[in-house]
Amino acid sequence: MTALARKTTRLDVTAILKACPLCAGLEASQVERLAAQAMAKSFPKGFLLYAHEEEASRFYLMVEGWVKLFRETLDGDEAVLDILTSGHVFGETSLFGNGRHSTSAQIIEDATVVMVPLVALRHVIEEQPRVALNMLDSMARFRQQQDREIEHRILQNAPQRIGCFLLRLCDTGRQTHATLHLPYDKTLIAARLGMKPETFSRALARLREDTGLIVNGATIHIGDIARLADYTCTACSDAFPCDDRG
Repeated sequence: MTALARKTTRLDVTAILKACPLCAGLEASQVERLAAQAMAKSFPKGFLLYAHEEEASRFYLMVEGWVKLFRETLDGDEAVLDILTSGHVFGETSLFGNGRHSTSAQIIEDATVVMVPLVALRHVIEEQPRVALNMLDSMARFRQQQDREIEHRILQNAPQRIGCFLLRLCDTGRQTHATLHLPYDKTLIAARLGMKPETFSRALARLREDTGLIVNGATIHIGDIARLADYTCTACSDAFPCDDRG
């Protein structure tokens, strides 16, 4: 992997880990032990955190910014598998299997990331099997999300699929409206949703007309989350909020 440091960021890593679902059920001393071995760093847009099939030594928690998880085909095309922002954990499942990363991960907007050694996570799992259950729960929700996306590609139109992507970024329990700051390069979101960039642009315009979204560059204001959910979820087998958000 290329050189790590842009700068070390001063954050309360212990508090960040305590809020992470992966650490749910851990004793304070165990979280503090993980935090003592973790580091927070800021990375610029374009930085490659790790490559597909690279030997894994850390897992990652997004504090702010955006990262894409992707694979490259033999002819050099990219398959964007996910785009993650603050609060998401990735790279932890490389603890299982062959110990190598199943995707590449690249920063797509300036980001701050907490990195924790996988060996530290393994030691905690040996002491507290609950962490392994948390990981299995996360993996199960990711599989549910994949199944739902297959359903959406069959049943939802393009504006509804964009609406679903936006709803996943909202605080489902407390917000009635939201302002989202997306990666500036919307072609990445288009790729994530399996659309051509021109299809994405037309669909976003239609979604704006139908639901009252306000789009200003990379910032999208959702004035009525319930209205967006009604528009989006009519072509889905589940109601908002989905139980596979993670």
